[in-house]
Amino acid sequence: MKTSAEAEFRAFVASRWPRMLRTAHLLTGHHHDAEDLVQAALAKAYVKWDRVRRADDPDAYVWRIMINTNTDRLRRTRLREWLTTRIPDTAAPDGADGVTERGAVLDALAQLPPRQRAVIVLRYLEDRGEREVASLLGTGIGTVRSHTARALRKLREHPGIHAAHTTGRPRP
Repeated sequence: MKTSAEAEFRAFVASRWPRMLRTAHLLTGHHHDAEDLVQAALAKAYVKWDRVRRADDPDAYVWRIMINTNTDRLRRTRLREWLTTRIPDTAAPDGADGVTERGAVLDALAQLPPRQRAVIVLRYLEDRGEREVASLLGTGIGTVRSHTARALRKLREHPGIHAAHTTGRPRP
């Protein structure tokens, strides 16, 4: 029995890892922090695997663990890290505009409060519906809508995104 649950968990991890890592990267803004976040969330899910696999939606259960783990991580962080548009490596000549725009988006996301950031990542970058986001965050649809409106307003006011919009490039 233990081995079948373990095999089921391994299959779950193998099939969800890329998407979880992408979501975690958008939540944290750093690849290494994203890997740590996914690993921490999966460790918590492994401990509760019997409960997780019996849940109506095991994916939602694990995503909620990941979001809550990220929120806890941010609460413990005393020194905030801010993303910059400067890249330590030499940029390749092609695609530099995309890197700059991506940096501006990541910087703007990093400056949002954790719940607003989670709502934006889940709604627009993970393409989830309001009900699903509300369920994942354990809140009401109205709260998701208000977080979305506030976060979008902050993102539009962010200098890097505002500059991209005013130079004629499509806004992220």
